[in-house]
Amino acid sequence: MITKGAEPNSLTQHRAQAHSDYDNYAQKDDLRAALVSEQKGLCCYCTGRIRSVSTAMKIEHWQCQTNYPHQQLAYGNLLGACLGGEGKSPAEQHCDTRKANHDLKLNPADAAHAIESRLKYLADGTVVSTDEEFNIQLTQVLGLNFGYLKSSRKAVLDSVLQWWRSTPNARQKAQQQINFRNNAAEYQPFSPVAIWFLRQKL
Repeated sequence: MITKGAEPNSLTQHRAQAHSDYDNYAQKDDLRAALVSEQKGLCCYCTGRIRSVSTAMKIEHWQCQTNYPHQQLAYGNLLGACLGGEGKSPAEQHCDTRKANHDLKLNPADAAHAIESRLKYLADGTVVSTDEEFNIQLTQVLGLNFGYLKSSRKAVLDSVLQWWRSTPNARQKAQQQINFRNNAAEYQPFSPVAIWFLRQKL
């Protein structure tokens, strides 16, 4: 779940100008910094690492610019995404790069969508949703079960499972582990997978 913070002043000022649009917004570095900060360094979709430079992230419009031009400068519609295999074959693309102009049913920054409560992770790192439509979108629209992403999530699951098995009274310490991970200034890549696992143990 992404909690949106205050938008950059430069975006507010730009939107107030006549003929303003996303393409002529010159201070996108401000936007990247704000998005990466509120997402604690993780892609809005795959939860891999992003950094606030154009070579290490993309600015994602949850509702795409083509079909929803009125939303192109709405901060609530803007998210930080990884490069998603940009320039690679379609089979290796994921997140915003694969999504392109498709619509998604659920928004990770909309509290009403409660996206984390609708996701679970299988032992091999596959992410699935209890919502049938969104479950299809995870794979077909976002490509989140591409091999590299599955193996990355599996590594996190294996690590937290090892902690669980090797820690005395692990159940009593699970909430402390969740709080530690949630309160970090910057999240570890794919950390929502570990938090999901620990919550199952409470």
